[in-house]
Amino acid sequence: MRIATWNVNSVRTRAERIAAFLERHDIDVLAMQETKVTDEKFPYSVFEAAGYEVAHVGHSQWNGVAIASRVGLDNVRDSFERQPTFAKTGDPVVEARAVGATCGGVDVWSLYVPNGRSIGDPHYDYKLEFLYCLRDAVDAAAPAAYCGDFNIAPRDKDVWDISWFEGKTHVTEPERAAFQMLLEAGLEPVAHDEPYSFWDYKSMRFQKNEGMLIDFQLVTQALGRRLAKAWVDVDERRGKGASDHAPVIADFDTTNLSLDDVR
Repeated sequence: MRIATWNVNSVRTRAERIAAFLERHDIDVLAMQETKVTDEKFPYSVFEAAGYEVAHVGHSQWNGVAIASRVGLDNVRDSFERQPTFAKTGDPVVEARAVGATCGGVDVWSLYVPNGRSIGDPHYDYKLEFLYCLRDAVDAAAPAAYCGDFNIAPRDKDVWDISWFEGKTHVTEPERAAFQMLLEAGLEPVAHDEPYSFWDYKSMRFQKNEGMLIDFQLVTQALGRRLAKAWVDVDERRGKGASDHAPVIADFDTTNLSLDDVR
């Protein structure tokens, strides 16, 4: 099974580009973040024409997550247990930041972790709470992939210049500790050779290769031991109309996936 995760930064803007990506890489399951569209306006027909079922969670022009699968889409969930709420003003709500489904025997989650904005901002505390609650919701026994934009660079080498990030989010000790808690809960990041998955549109970051590794597939041991290879499609960041994120792709040998994999 070939699983990919991609912060597409507006699914309607890039629907045809995403469809071409699915065909070019022969993707079985795609977890998408920042779809930036309501459920009613999601371009389902583009994916259905390519042979994919879609589960989408979107409430407005912000956030939004989806899973597109051609290997089945069962047990769809529009949030994880105890997913925290947030609102800058008004009543707090569960934002469109998580969707889960069983695809070909694998539990797949598409996750868009809050950015945090700045240290001391309420959104930063929300980010940490989101990660703590996600840790508590992890099912480490099942073949599962928690995919998405985690908005954390876990190691200094995961950013182009750690000194540039002094006093900024994404690299702080509490964020990294929360990420480490996910690993201690039984997850492991799929390994690949590419250093970055995100390059800001500003300041010609991509052209200078001033990137960050913040997009991950965190998998349980039951799935991780079946990993064949993984890579970041850096070419997808090139050209007109590209997202500021590149897809992270992983191949898993799911032949004869059985209950033995959850023991």
